[in-house]
Amino acid sequence: MLLCAQLAEGDSVISGLSESEDILATKDCLHALQERTPDAVFPCRESGSTLRFLIPSALVLCGGGIFTGTQRLIERGIGIYEEIFASAAAMGADICLEKEADKIRIKGNLPAGNYKMRGDVSSQFVTGMLLALPLLEGTSMLKVLPPVESRPYIDITIDVMKQFGVTIREVEPDLFLIPGNQYYQAGNYQVEGDWSNGAFLYGFREIGSDLQIQGLNMKSLQGDKACLSFFKMLPDQMIDLSDTPDLGPVLFAVAAAKGGGTFTGIRRLRIKESDRAQAMADELAKFGAVCRVSENEMIIQSSGLKKPEVPLDGHNDHRIVMALSILASITGGTILGAEAVRKSWPDFFDVMQKAGMELSTSES
Repeated sequence: MLLCAQLAEGDSVISGLSESEDILATKDCLHALQERTPDAVFPCRESGSTLRFLIPSALVLCGGGIFTGTQRLIERGIGIYEEIFASAAAMGADICLEKEADKIRIKGNLPAGNYKMRGDVSSQFVTGMLLALPLLEGTSMLKVLPPVESRPYIDITIDVMKQFGVTIREVEPDLFLIPGNQYYQAGNYQVEGDWSNGAFLYGFREIGSDLQIQGLNMKSLQGDKACLSFFKMLPDQMIDLSDTPDLGPVLFAVAAAKGGGTFTGIRRLRIKESDRAQAMADELAKFGAVCRVSENEMIIQSSGLKKPEVPLDGHNDHRIVMALSILASITGGTILGAEAVRKSWPDFFDVMQKAGMELSTSES
């Protein structure tokens, strides 16, 4: 919604935002987008969505830009866009990319045309292309190649664009017709409650809390509302995380508390803020759970939790910290790097304290 509002002519009001690090990074980058120069600096911090959403629009409006971020963010890469740029070159475009340890420099212009992109890496690349292509003069086609993971996020993108007056038509499964010369319409917009974070509140419910949770749309397009059905599947049924990788940590934590679980579709968890599958396996072991992690599957065996004898490591990952908090609320424990929650939910521990969790914090 923030990016759509920036692409619109006129002023918009977006209600319901959190002052998380990812949102603050996005706001800073939108200021850079206003500069309309290929030398504009986009400070993405640790936000992969900010980086991937903005690159195509920066090419269309600015002729490129300098995208800065943490080493981990740059390591996660933009390989899908590099493939897109190769396709653009076949259409006569000249897009240059230089990658350094903490920045990516891109110059060139993205043309209208027919594109194909992999759907098994991150839907964020698809969102970036969908947002930018309607701004071009010509009609474009975008084919997302199977397997298409995190499809609900693509649906959210199309729905938000529709709210801003921009139309995309899916002419066949995962093939999108994108007319050019469209305009985003400024206005007043309300952000839905976030199911990705809300899942952690329901995680506390699963371990016995009587939290009353409000502000989430039960008819939402957000894929992470599947947490409600996934929790019911534990511990006996296999759970596929292909479309909802952000649910991995909270589901792993609840599985450890409820006798175990089996998960598939975990491949993309390795390219998040941390290798979430291995990170959670390492931390769950401190609670006494046994985890087996393969390329695309994770099995958790647990016959009860014990208090960790050593501090838990948040792995500089907001969702790891929140997931470990669920288990630590049962056993007690210390989480190092808990400030990582600022990335998506800066007042997470304030909310937990109000809900009855006993905790204390100290600066590392």
